[in-house]
Amino acid sequence: MAASNGLPFMVTPIASFDEPWAMTFLPDGRMLITEKPGRLLVVTQNGDVSRPVKNVPKVDYRGQGGLGDVVLHPDFKNNNLVYISYAEAGDNNTRGAAVLRATLELGDDGAAALTDSKVIWRQSAKVTGSGHYGHRIAFDANGFLFISSGERQKFDPSQDMKSNLGKILRLNDDGSIPSDNPFFDQGGITAQIWSLGHRNPLGLAFDAEGRLWNTEMGPLHGDELNLVKPAKNYGYPIVSNGDHYNGDEIPNHDTRPEFEAPKAYWVPSIAPSELIFYNGKVFPDWQGSAFIAGLKSAAIIRVEINGDTAKEVDRFDMGTRIRELEQGPDGAIWVLEDSKGGRLLKLTESTIQ
Repeated sequence: MAASNGLPFMVTPIASFDEPWAMTFLPDGRMLITEKPGRLLVVTQNGDVSRPVKNVPKVDYRGQGGLGDVVLHPDFKNNNLVYISYAEAGDNNTRGAAVLRATLELGDDGAAALTDSKVIWRQSAKVTGSGHYGHRIAFDANGFLFISSGERQKFDPSQDMKSNLGKILRLNDDGSIPSDNPFFDQGGITAQIWSLGHRNPLGLAFDAEGRLWNTEMGPLHGDELNLVKPAKNYGYPIVSNGDHYNGDEIPNHDTRPEFEAPKAYWVPSIAPSELIFYNGKVFPDWQGSAFIAGLKSAAIIRVEINGDTAKEVDRFDMGTRIRELEQGPDGAIWVLEDSKGGRLLKLTESTIQ
């Protein structure tokens, strides 16, 4: 019972997984959960785990790469479309993130499969290394698809308009490019870009007003929560509130006002992963708050948003790296730990005062 650990909620372990990375709720209350080595699973709220979903794409599992996010199409009830991100291998020891759209077929016997699969987006270009894929997925209220793309630890691509690394991209649900994107007239990969100057954006979510926010890893400290606006440049690697791992200083955001500064940042690092905005009834005092999954900080961080400002107000020590957060259908907060044997946890109102 979590209240004995000083947490303001009850923590109920539900199931365990092999490096779980993401989850999303199906209309019937079950969840889809990804495991980084390459398995997609259907899981009930009681912890019953299906056989692996068939026809999941082959992933390049190493470092930070593998199977990533899973998100339902806004009209999933009618079209059964799902979107999955993952790391895929390229030529000459290169790799990059990709997003697959597929139909999810759910059998009465608990079996499930992906059909009519099509890769609708890829990082370009594929590069060496195995970090900073980003590859979070989110839909806005108008059905546009947003993808966060890490700079793959290569620095310069974040500012390169001919690359989609270090960017947040906006697409139609079929992977085509909306004609009102800010750089659409430039064509090619540039037309995909919604914002640039990002490092490793591992959280992507819309608030109740429909505004897009992201969390991203700073270098050595300087993790960020950004209010993401079209055509804006968030400055990496030219500016950061952190420094390079070798100790070399990077100018802070306030030295270059032409770049968008984060609405909140963290020194020392919290290593932010997923981001959600809470609007449920289980925790009424937290409605409107942002919650960030903390990896290095082994915590869930609550942030209050007031207009264009953001401030950490609570940090809940979970004792282990936290990869993913989702709000459940009844308003409970569901959590995935980040490890082999990482648990699925359900957070509900504490009965201990």
